[in-house]
Amino acid sequence: MQCVAPEDLGRARRIEDAAGRYIEFCKGTVGPHTNLKGMKIVLDCAHGATYHIAPNVLHELGADVNSIGIDPDGLNINQDCGSTSIAMLRKVVRLQEADLGIALDGDGDRVIMVDHMGEEVDGDELMFIIAAHQQRNGQLEGGVVGTQMSNLGMELSLKDLGIDFVRAKVGDRYVMQMLKEKGWLLGGESSGHLICRNLTTTGDGIVAALQVLQAMQSSRKTLHELKNQMQKMPQKLINLRFGNRVNLSEYPAIDTYVDAIEKRMEGRGRVLLRPSGTEPVVRVMVEGENADLVNQYAHELAHDVKQVIS
Repeated sequence: MQCVAPEDLGRARRIEDAAGRYIEFCKGTVGPHTNLKGMKIVLDCAHGATYHIAPNVLHELGADVNSIGIDPDGLNINQDCGSTSIAMLRKVVRLQEADLGIALDGDGDRVIMVDHMGEEVDGDELMFIIAAHQQRNGQLEGGVVGTQMSNLGMELSLKDLGIDFVRAKVGDRYVMQMLKEKGWLLGGESSGHLICRNLTTTGDGIVAALQVLQAMQSSRKTLHELKNQMQKMPQKLINLRFGNRVNLSEYPAIDTYVDAIEKRMEGRGRVLLRPSGTEPVVRVMVEGENADLVNQYAHELAHDVKQVIS
């Protein structure tokens, strides 16, 4: 029989009050004067990991909380709810005339929000709000790390504030890697996977949401007002599916089509071609100032790419 040292038994012992400790940790990521009293929030926990945590965090900070997506049955996680499906949250926010809505995903590492008008506030906009708030309070160290898919509007809006911005490959691990390389503390993805390295070592939807709520309270502005301080660029994404995984470097003719589109955009837009890392799909994205032209260019480029590869 193998003996276990007493100190190892101590490490293996179940932490009975883990939920309570985590709730206190989350509350501790905002200033001691943060009080959400009078703020009406609809919270969607996606029938996932945060269903018995996030409502308590917001309630204990003083918010009036109406929680949905808090009845997990082992099968309904992320099912028509949470940050990947915000239609219900938007509806409830408008019906209840709430100040905002918060949607977490099943494992709690992502957050998307909805303003009082039911308009989505995505990860790029949330990251901008947090960065601007930290800068105002002298808390921003370095710049912000986004990804290749981050909206150009965020990059330009951060630039207007004098905040540096760089793009990592898509994926939170690449964002974290670049944050460490730069020595910066804030980064994330449009999907709502935000990393506040001054507070946590990974993405945490509750912690990120609290930083936005703190920015609202500090600025005395609504989420809608803070969101509109960043102007998103129209963006069109088309997924092209093929029979096998595609290596774009094998098709140099595609570069010619990309160059032609970028030339027509006259430096006021962006083109991105990215093969999926998990399926035989090529993502064609065009971004620019004019929504109609962005849509037109994206479809033209998608057609050309499909013709070349097929």
